[in-house]
Amino acid sequence: MTNKIFHPYTPFSSIENGFPNIVRGEGIYLYDDTGKKYVDIVSSWWACALGHSHPKVVKAIQDQAAVLQHSITGSLTHPNVLALAERLADLMPTPDRHTVFASDGCSAVEASLKIAVQYWYNIGRPEKTWLIGMDQGYHGDSLGALGVGFVDGFHKPYEKVTQHPAKLPLPVSTSDDPDGFEPGRKVIEQHADKLAAVIVEPLCQGSAGMQMYPVGYLKKLADCCAENDVLLIIDEVAMGFGRTGKRFAFNHAGIDPDIVCMGKGLTAGYMPLSAAVIKDKLYNTFSDQGEKDCTFYHGNTYAGHPIGCAAALAALDIYEAESTVERGAEMAEKMKQWMQPFAEMDCVKELRFLGMIGVVELKPEAKAQVPEIKAKLFKDGYLFRPLGTIFYLMPPLVIGDDELKGAVYALQQAIEEFC
Repeated sequence: MTNKIFHPYTPFSSIENGFPNIVRGEGIYLYDDTGKKYVDIVSSWWACALGHSHPKVVKAIQDQAAVLQHSITGSLTHPNVLALAERLADLMPTPDRHTVFASDGCSAVEASLKIAVQYWYNIGRPEKTWLIGMDQGYHGDSLGALGVGFVDGFHKPYEKVTQHPAKLPLPVSTSDDPDGFEPGRKVIEQHADKLAAVIVEPLCQGSAGMQMYPVGYLKKLADCCAENDVLLIIDEVAMGFGRTGKRFAFNHAGIDPDIVCMGKGLTAGYMPLSAAVIKDKLYNTFSDQGEKDCTFYHGNTYAGHPIGCAAALAALDIYEAESTVERGAEMAEKMKQWMQPFAEMDCVKELRFLGMIGVVELKPEAKAQVPEIKAKLFKDGYLFRPLGTIFYLMPPLVIGDDELKGAVYALQQAIEEFC
């Protein structure tokens, strides 16, 4: 069978060798049509927190598919979407929230950005229209998302069709500013009269190469936004549901964001579904019963679709019943310990850790060896997707000791062989 797929984030130079044809998944493994299995060390683009084919999520999907496959949430509800909206509100620091559902993380971000701008319009401050993020941030690939997140290595062709009125600089710790926040504070204070919202990936910028920053930065950012009448949007699409050692990464900082975006792990990666959970302070301004119609004229066809909500409800139950977040935090400490020998390797520039994210960044001169390292890992049955010279482990949170230790050892052996 010929391959007619336009593969996302895939250089044409890699297509000629062909790709595995994945036919099933079980636990932390994916299996191709030859029977070979691969450790899904990147959780299928950071989504499958519970691994593959968890029986309770699969059953929830099957049961729902037999009853109600699709029903719009425009002027209608269904039991699953009502239950899920309430569950998500209860996961927030305070439950006074409403949820806009969407189909993927980028769509949730788009909804959040529009809500932020319209909120200020609703309350009579239409001049607050600027939306900014952090330099090299990533919030999806739509043009709106590129306006607040732009990874130079990926998005250069679109630089003339996206607007970046300002950006928060990448945090750099100094003796006077250990959290690296002061340059960001200056940006926010300088433009506060025009700023509608700031959006950030909490504690780790994934596509920028798993670049991590201090918890203190996030706390100071939240305080600064509140002091300057700027909304704070936290994009938990990749970091949420236990990846960082807590349910959400923003929990580390003890903050209360105005809007929280989530996806990926929301359904354990089994169905496309995302959400933007917003404070009622914002929601209550979207009424059509005042002097002007402030209805939120925005939606997605599959926003809050029944099967996706069933998967999400099942995943949330499992996270709680199986103590997935707590177990992930324990495994993170083991991973960090097992990865320490990389620090002694001549070609390694730096190690970084945040919960169940372990990063080995090679020195720039090792760039030419990256394809060979990746190929060996692939041949040995490990699915890594390096970012430049950065190899990272972001495995399902249900991975076992032996499986995780094996992945760490395989990466160590591959680097030693070619570097």
